[in-house]
Amino acid sequence: MFASIPDSEILDEAPLSGTEFWGFLSRPNVVTNSMIKNGAIPPEFLYHRMPKRRFDAETTGVPAISVMVLPHLTDDPDALFDELAAEVTTWPTRRPADHWTALFATLGARFGNPGAVVERTGLSIGRVPEMHRAFPEARFLHLYRQGPDCAVSMSRHFSFRMIPMLWEMAVHCGLETPRQLTPEHAAQLPPDLAPLLSDRYDPALVWDRPIPIGAFGTLWSETIVDGLRKLDEVPAEQRAALSYETLLEEPEKELIRLAEFIGVEPHRDWLDASIAHLDGGRPGAASKLAEEELTSLLESCSPGTRALAAHQ
Repeated sequence: MFASIPDSEILDEAPLSGTEFWGFLSRPNVVTNSMIKNGAIPPEFLYHRMPKRRFDAETTGVPAISVMVLPHLTDDPDALFDELAAEVTTWPTRRPADHWTALFATLGARFGNPGAVVERTGLSIGRVPEMHRAFPEARFLHLYRQGPDCAVSMSRHFSFRMIPMLWEMAVHCGLETPRQLTPEHAAQLPPDLAPLLSDRYDPALVWDRPIPIGAFGTLWSETIVDGLRKLDEVPAEQRAALSYETLLEEPEKELIRLAEFIGVEPHRDWLDASIAHLDGGRPGAASKLAEEELTSLLESCSPGTRALAAHQ
């Protein structure tokens, strides 16, 4: 959810009307819509795969909430979109957190009144302060993976490959952050970067660009160090950590612990389905790198690795 809708206003204190809140959910996300149009589509983007769909990245744009969230909940995301539009736009002006609480309650009622609502967004650890302020009673689970393997995975994901390239563009243009980049900055960039600020680009510009593996280790470390510092501001009883590697080694034990932390019953059918879904072949990707690359990667991951060890 919060990867689809990154606007700061949705976790702020300024009141929004129901129509304004729905605007953030229903407007196409410029970044994800551009990725779909240009064929740079991560596996978690499900909407464009629907056999019958109303929205299209080329024409209408795909609503932010439809790219990933709704297709993970139902095989008819357009019908659910219409149901939510009809309800949310009638809501009164109130804090965004109250809108979110109402939205989660609406979705919960629609899908069987679960005992808890879980929102999982990769790389959302940097938004913990805003989420904790908006939802002071919420519990935060930090699901993490060993740095070197995570960095290798990031190097194979289009969105994560874009991050160091966006920073390169920002530095080239004398900006403090990639968020300041606009299409007008393309004129200041070399031909291998400038197209990425336009509506059309060849994904090969990202896939084929040589990016040192250590850059992804540094990105992982910086994210972990900053995120753990922010998680420390959450009361200890409201936060927990779950290692991906430990989950693979002891899936039933860790899934039961996860359910208990969330506050739901670890039903047998859920445990069996979850365990069957785990892919035990993913760990160890970094060990397959050439020695020089692995050395560089381990060094770049060391700050994050030390930070995680200190939080065990």
